[in-house]
Formats: sequence, structure tokens, C-alpha cells
Amino acid sequence: MPAPSSTACAIAGCGPAGAVLGLLLARAGIDVVVLEKHGDFLRDFRGDTVHPSTLELMDELGLAGEFLKLPHSKVSRVQLQTTAGQTLALSLERLPTRFPFIAFMPQWDFLEFVTRHASSFPTFKLLRNAEVTRLIERDGVICGLAFRHDGAEQELHATVTIGADGRTALTRQSAGLPLVETSPPIDVLWFRVSRRADEAEAVAGRLGPGRLMVMLNRDAYWQVAFVIARGQADAVRARGLEAFRRDVVAVAPELVDRVHELHSWDDIKPLTVRVDRLEQWHRRGYLAIGDAAHAMSPIGGVGINVAIQDAVVAANVLWRPLSQGEVSEEALAGVQRRRERTVRLIQAFQTLVQERFLKQALESQRTPSIPWLVRALLSTPILRDIPPRIIALGFNRPHVESPAPQKTMIRR
Repeated sequence: MPAPSSTACAIAGCGPAGAVLGLLLARAGIDVVVLEKHGDFLRDFRGDTVHPSTLELMDELGLAGEFLKLPHSKVSRVQLQTTAGQTLALSLERLPTRFPFIAFMPQWDFLEFVTRHASSFPTFKLLRNAEVTRLIERDGVICGLAFRHDGAEQELHATVTIGADGRTALTRQSAGLPLVETSPPIDVLWFRVSRRADEAEAVAGRLGPGRLMVMLNRDAYWQVAFVIARGQADAVRARGLEAFRRDVVAVAPELVDRVHELHSWDDIKPLTVRVDRLEQWHRRGYLAIGDAAHAMSPIGGVGINVAIQDAVVAANVLWRPLSQGEVSEEALAGVQRRRERTVRLIQAFQTLVQERFLKQALESQRTPSIPWLVRALLSTPILRDIPPRIIALGFNRPHVESPAPQKTMIRR
């Protein structure tokens, strides 16, 4: 089937933000084309923590029941353990939501689910193996994008072009929007080791002298984030794989018989942590959302859920003007106004955790202890639910405002 040459909304990138926006616009009867540069969604170590905010969105769309039939694990309690024997727990069980848990689901399953439902609407089209190469601009207005598909350069003209192409967004660069960057004090080494059925189900933070790990339950295996000081990945590799295995066992002794599963450095994937945000998310005809507008730290695993909330707001703001065939820059600016404060608050929360806790923990060579003030705050009923609420629900969570589909709009 040939690629279309025009559409109401062209979305660059079929990550969580692009996929959900495509679904919501198609559901409202808007012609939308989503371009994904890969042929599938199978990538390791991508965000797959589906928080209550996203589960409530699925519920609003009538999809939560079916969604939760997909393979996933549930976590209602998150705990941090130190090598000194201290434990700090955060619970989602008291939060005001129908879904007081985090669902861990491979991102490829999430994206296949969302795009399958979006494809039930005749106005939705997903182009795989379509790599966006530039934005199309005429007289200062972004009017679509160029992309490479089936070996040929093609153009897609659109009333609005959405940049949902991630933290290294080509569309953001092409639009020339000003970017504010920070320097988080951490980077992450990702790897996986097998998990036993009788091990704890919770997300487990493990803290030792100068070392910090987060172990995410993936049922048959642990997906592990080994947190290191910024820019130290090469130094860690230079010490050798055996030294790295020892560092892992030092904070998680129960893995002593499994670190041999790390056969080479190919099994360990570095992530350079980036935190940034655009000063302006939009130009005439163009809007950036998700990581393209604001790259989040991995702290709290909130990234995909914040991106999805961007998509909800973008759909709420844009569906009506798109249906009328004209979208003003003021409407695009309205998306940023409704989302920017929330993004800044969450990034500030992440920065506080990174600077006041993680940085100090990584720099210390003493046996760590959880600060008494933190323990006191999290044992106080009126305060203990604030951190889990920020992580699970965010600030000012948006609801779907675009119209429900008519039965005649749904492709059978």
C-alpha cells in the first residue's frame, strides 16, 4: 500500500506519546499518520513501567480490562534496602485510584496494543520502516515532513506535524527550538539476570558503599539498573567485567550465583542520563511532545507516563481545530501551557532525589544509612503518600476530552 502524501496530523515517532496521540485523534475521527523508523517495536531496556495514571487512561477508553490481560507483573510496594540492613518502603496501596500498582509490561507489547486499537479506526495509519529525515517548511510554517520509506524519499504534508521522536528528536533539531539542558550526576548500566520464583516481587533498590542498584521484577528475570556517577562508564569497563560482577554482588549478595550470566560487556547497556526541556515546544504547524519536548531522568520510571499525559492534552486541544482544517499557533502553545508546569515540577523532584540522595550515596565509601529525616517523613501518615503519589499519578493528571467514536467510524 503506497504511503499517503497528505494528512491532518503527521506524527514522527511511534513511542508511547506518538502511539497514544494517534489513537486519541483517530478515535475523534481525525486523519492521522504515525511514522515509525523501525519495522517493529522490539527494543531492550526501554521504559515499561505503566503507572496508575496510564492505567486510568486505559480505563477511560474502555480498554483497561483487555490491557491487563497482556503479560505483566504488578508491584504495589517499592523498597530500598541497604547493606547495613535498613529498609525503606513506599506503598501505592493507599492511593486514590482503581489501580494502586505499577504494571511492568514490555514496551513493545504496550505499543502493539495501542496501535492495534488505533488501527480499528479508518482514519489511522501506521507507517513502519519510515525514517523521518527533515521537516518541510514554507514561509516560516511547518507543513509536513520528509521521510525515507521502502528506499525512496517521500513527503507527507500535514496541517500539524507532531515531534514524538524521542530525546534525540530530529524534528526538534529541524525546527530549531531552544533547548535548556541540565547535567544529572548519574548514568546507568542496564543488564538482566535470572529471577527465582520465590524472590521478592517488589521493585528493589539496593544501596551499598558507593554503589546503587535498582532491580525491576520482570517475572523470569531481574532487569537491573546499576547507577554510576556521570561519565564513569569507561572507568567501570576499564576495571574489568569480573570487578563489575563483584560490585553487583556487594550490594545484592543473593545474585552471587547469577552474575556469571553477564558473559561480556555486550550484556551490559550504558544509558547516558539526559534531562532537558524545550523553552518553546511549538512553531507554526509543529508541536513537540514527550521526550522530544522534555527528556526525563529515569528516577521513578515516570518518563513514558508523562509522555502519555502530553499526548492526552495534545489530543484534547487539537482534535477540534484539526477537524476544522486549521490549527493556530496559539492552540499549539496551549498544549505547552497546560503541561509545562507539571513537567517542571517532576523534573525538580527528580533533581532533588539525584542531588540530595543519589549523588551523595555514590560519592560515599561508608556503609550507607537512610537519613533519619527521610525515615521520619515516610513514617508520618500525612506525608508518607506524597512521593508515591507523585510517581504514580503525577501532578494535575489530564482526562480524555475528545469525543467517543461513533460505531460507523470503526473499521470492522
